[in-house]
Amino acid sequence: MLFRVIDKNEIEALVRGFATSYEVVGPVKRGESYVFDEIGCDPSRLCVDYTTTLLPPKKYLLPPREVLFKFSTAQNSVQDFEQEIVPRVLFGLHACDINAINRLDKVYIDDEYDDPYYHKIRENTLIVGISCMPSEHCFCNVWGTDEVTQGYDLFLHDIGDRYLVSILSVRAAEVLTISTSAREASVQDSVDFQTRNAKFRSAFPSANNISELPMLMDAFYNDALWEELGERCLSCAACSVVCPTCHCFNIKDILSPNGEEGTRVRVWDSCCSPDFAAVAHGHNFRATAASRVRNRFYHKFLGYPSKHGDVLCTGCGRCEVACKATINPRVVIDGLQQDAIAQRNSAIDKGVARG
Repeated sequence: MLFRVIDKNEIEALVRGFATSYEVVGPVKRGESYVFDEIGCDPSRLCVDYTTTLLPPKKYLLPPREVLFKFSTAQNSVQDFEQEIVPRVLFGLHACDINAINRLDKVYIDDEYDDPYYHKIRENTLIVGISCMPSEHCFCNVWGTDEVTQGYDLFLHDIGDRYLVSILSVRAAEVLTISTSAREASVQDSVDFQTRNAKFRSAFPSANNISELPMLMDAFYNDALWEELGERCLSCAACSVVCPTCHCFNIKDILSPNGEEGTRVRVWDSCCSPDFAAVAHGHNFRATAASRVRNRFYHKFLGYPSKHGDVLCTGCGRCEVACKATINPRVVIDGLQQDAIAQRNSAIDKGVARG
């Protein structure tokens, strides 16, 4: 890993440097919120001091609607669909969103089941991260996703009037060198980085204790907590839409009016949708909202980690804002821990009574 330092007023030059060869997407202000949008060659639109965007940058790697191939029913043939890939820079991503992309990579870029559509977009995408300060909804410190060591090309650490730039790719390093007056980091730069990092960590509230989470998930599969959350859930799938790691999709065949040709498309889907687990003959494996809520969190906390090692949550806090029923990872963790405490106290009381 290589480090360089640039002045803050050089960030616009860096954006322009990327814009000569790439489409640049970054956080911009929209109303009272922030969204990721193409900024073109106008770096003045970029808001690098944003809190959290409404939606994650996931859509630039995994489009909400994506054509996979075309087919002809008349000729009984299939025609591969060649998607035009736009070289792109995702600029100004926070560590939690980069960690989320790293988790998507483990799903879609796989030696055994590689997804060529996602893979092609990903290898033509550069990522420039930037440090942040947590908002009231952030809990990335719970999962250790408040910092990132891979999956980006450049990462800009705010150290006052300048950035300490971590460099992981040659392509990005070339743009940085050409467009800015990047210099070697000094001892003072290192000291300022440590000071700023300490301030960042102290800004978080105390983190949930998740050391017993796998055991709690196993022990409380049939807990009343899931019924309680199910009664509140609106099955609107807002949590999946705003989640940077949710990656469920559906496959649809769209026929032309004459029925002689069509396209197969991949579209976003959600395990919280009522028909997600419905199959032929009308059976639905998860017909209740409670079963769908439980499935969502079991996949994030047990299913995905059992294969890939990481929890499928990065603590960005978007679901806390989007869910009108106040269902989110922190609520689930607190609920399981409270039930565990109640169960232990009950067992103690019974032991005392028998004694």
